[in-house]
Amino acid sequence: MRNACLALIALAPACANPDAVANATDPTPVIFEVPQGASGQRVGAALVEQGLVDSEFNWKLSLRQLDGSCIKAGKHELRRNMSLREILAQLCAAPLPDDVPFTVLEGWRISDIDRALADRGWIEPGAFQKIATEKSVPAPFETTSPTYEGYLYPETYRVSPGPERFSPERLVARQLQTFKERFLDPHGDDLGGRTLHEVVVVASMVEREEPTPKYRPIVAGIIYKRLDRGIALGIDATSRYQLERWEDERAFRAVLKDPNDLYGTRVRTGLPPTAIGNPTQSALLAALRPEASEYLYYLHDRTGTFHGGRNAAEHEANRRKYNVY
Repeated sequence: MRNACLALIALAPACANPDAVANATDPTPVIFEVPQGASGQRVGAALVEQGLVDSEFNWKLSLRQLDGSCIKAGKHELRRNMSLREILAQLCAAPLPDDVPFTVLEGWRISDIDRALADRGWIEPGAFQKIATEKSVPAPFETTSPTYEGYLYPETYRVSPGPERFSPERLVARQLQTFKERFLDPHGDDLGGRTLHEVVVVASMVEREEPTPKYRPIVAGIIYKRLDRGIALGIDATSRYQLERWEDERAFRAVLKDPNDLYGTRVRTGLPPTAIGNPTQSALLAALRPEASEYLYYLHDRTGTFHGGRNAAEHEANRRKYNVY
C-alpha cells in the first residue's frame, strides 16, 4: 500500500485515506445502485451526490490504491459512516435482491409486526413473534428483558418479499442492530443510573402515552417519580398490551383492573414485565433524559393536549374540567 501511495505522488498531491468517512455520525442505511456495466470510477459522482463519499477525487484516488475492479452491478446497502474501504467492499459484495420497503411503525408490538408480515403472505402467522419473544436470534448487546419487545427499532427496512425469500430471523437481527447503532452506541454509556431494561420499558410507555415530543421528557419524569415512590403508574396503555387489537375497548375494560394482569399498572406497582411496544428515538431519549417537574399526575384532553397535576386533587379537577375518565 505504501509503494502504491508513493507511485501516486507524481499524479496527485496526496494519497486518499481509505479509512475516511463522509459522516461518522450518520448510520442511516442508503440503497445505492450500480448501473449495469459501470466501473468504480463512474460511480464516484453518484456516491458524492448521495453523501456517501465527500469527494469524487478522493474516491477515484482510493481506487488507485485499492482494487475497484470487483464492483458488481445492482443495489447495495451503504451508510454514510462507512469508510471508503468499507464502501468498496460492500460494492464488491453480492448485490441486494429486488427488495421492497417494509415499515415498522412507531410503537408497534411484536404481535403487530407479525400480523403485518402475515397479512402480506411473507410468513405463517406467529413465525416472527416466536423468534422475537423467544430471543432465538442473538442480540448484539446484553438485555435482561425476557423478550425483544422494545428493542426492535421502528424503521423502514428493505426486505426480500415472499414466503420463500423473506427471513424473519434476518429482520429481527437487523432491527436489533439498528437499535444498537441508533440508540445504544451513542447513548448507552450513560443511562442516568437506570438499567437498559428500565429505560426501554419507560420509553415504550412514553411512546404510547405522549404524542407531543416536547412533553415526552416530562411524562418520563412523572413515570420515574411514581416508580421511585412506589406509586402505581396508572398507565392504561399497559393494559392494552396483551389485547389482540389495541383499540378493542370492550376487552380493555375487562382487563383494566384485573389483579392477575401482569401489565395492569392501575392495580400493580412497578414496571410491567416487558416493554409494551417498540419506541422511537424521541421516546427513548425522553426516558434517558427525563425532565423534572412539579407534577405527579397527568392526562390528555380530547385534543391530545397534556395537562399535569401536582396532586390527586388537581388531577381530579383536571378530569372534571376536561371530561376525561
